[in-house]
Amino acid sequence: MDQALIMNERIDHGRWDDEDEEPPVPLTAAQAQALREKHPQVSAWRVVATQALVGVAVAALAWGLFGGDAGLSALYGAAVIVLPTALLARGVGRMAGSGLVAGAMGFLVWTGVKLLLSLAMLLAAARVVPGLNWPALLVAMAVCLQVNWLALLWRRR
Repeated sequence: MDQALIMNERIDHGRWDDEDEEPPVPLTAAQAQALREKHPQVSAWRVVATQALVGVAVAALAWGLFGGDAGLSALYGAAVIVLPTALLARGVGRMAGSGLVAGAMGFLVWTGVKLLLSLAMLLAAARVVPGLNWPALLVAMAVCLQVNWLALLWRRR
């Protein structure tokens, strides 16, 4: 292609100053309230509490089916998910209103803390849990992680 032709092409940057598009109009207070009611937020603490309840239920089931070692292992597996998630929820919650960039950076930092704590708890599992049953621990972790998907369903209701 001719270099001059490429340089002279109009570049569309997706701005609203184009003649064929209207700029967005801010919502009124009533419209914003209606939008919030239509799409409510799910509390992070509700997800953490549900993870804890599901973890206790899985541990009770493992205890009943496979004995105490499996029950304790499943309970520890639930804790590997629930405790770091609670720490993340607290850390991010304390940053509310801190601005977009600070909030995003804070979320990344607290997510890193969550991952490191989960890894440390997994590495310590063999020393902390007597008679560790890895399958029970891993199943409890997997089930507790699935609770996060329930938040999407709660939001749709």
